[in-house]
Amino acid sequence: MDSRRRFLKGLVAGGAAAATATLAPEACARDNLQRSPDALGLLYDATLCVGCKACVAACKEANNNPPEFSGPEHLWDTPLDTSGTTFNIIKMYAQGTGLEKDAETDGYAFMKTSCMHCVDASCVSACPVSAMTKDAKTGIVNYDPDACVGCRYCVLACPFGIPKFQYDGPAGKIGKCELCSHRAKDGRYAACAEVCPTGATLFGKTTDLLAEAKRRIALKPGTTTKYPRGRIDGADDSWEGPVAAYKQHVYGEKEYGGTQVLKLSAVDFEKLGMPSLPERSTAATSETIQHTLYGGLVLPLLALGGLTLAAKKFVRPEDEEGTE
Repeated sequence: MDSRRRFLKGLVAGGAAAATATLAPEACARDNLQRSPDALGLLYDATLCVGCKACVAACKEANNNPPEFSGPEHLWDTPLDTSGTTFNIIKMYAQGTGLEKDAETDGYAFMKTSCMHCVDASCVSACPVSAMTKDAKTGIVNYDPDACVGCRYCVLACPFGIPKFQYDGPAGKIGKCELCSHRAKDGRYAACAEVCPTGATLFGKTTDLLAEAKRRIALKPGTTTKYPRGRIDGADDSWEGPVAAYKQHVYGEKEYGGTQVLKLSAVDFEKLGMPSLPERSTAATSETIQHTLYGGLVLPLLALGGLTLAAKKFVRPEDEEGTE
């Protein structure tokens, strides 16, 4: 009996020691994932956006999505937010008189809302069946409805509130922007960028888009510069226009481990509905915790130790004596 007690105590102590060692901050911690050099994305420049919503209509057409009506007339497509059938939308900020474009006081500005294609995507990390996947080369976060079990963990995990569940069908599925990756085989690219008349939405490699974003915010407000349209590497499709008083920040460069959709604005990003996020991704943090707890069977050992203590607590004295 004494030897058994020593064994059980040793097991519990060993599990606790292993847990202490494994739970150390440096143990099993992983860094944010890094962008692929060929990662594709978008650069959205709010100062160039005129709110025409051509991108919203083009996205609907490219993805064969039905209209959504927000008014009683049902005369035209008027979605108020992204949904399972609206993957891209333009929202508006207005303050005071709302007369001056890209002014925080008595002004207005636009913001594009769609999937950010996070470098270290929490929706991919949270999905238990790999219905959400990240392309190793392009970095595009894709969705496979055939693999999806409808758990909606991706919906809860996304800090931007992008994956949306379609409740109105017999077999619910997730709807989100996939950067029109289905059009690549025909030499096409993201429809929102393809139709944008001002180049407010620009498609290309994220490394090139980031360089372009930094070029713009380094320019002196009021001067003129060339703005490419459609694709950043597209021939000479560009126009000359004035430079706005940009915020000295490229949203998405570092937020949440970085995103492949980058944004520029002359108005504070939080006022435009973009969340303030840390540089470390949730996926890196949660996977570190998971790997820490399950690495080396630490959690099972602790569970076994806890069960052993509980069992021992309720063993009757006469039972102990009968076994000796």
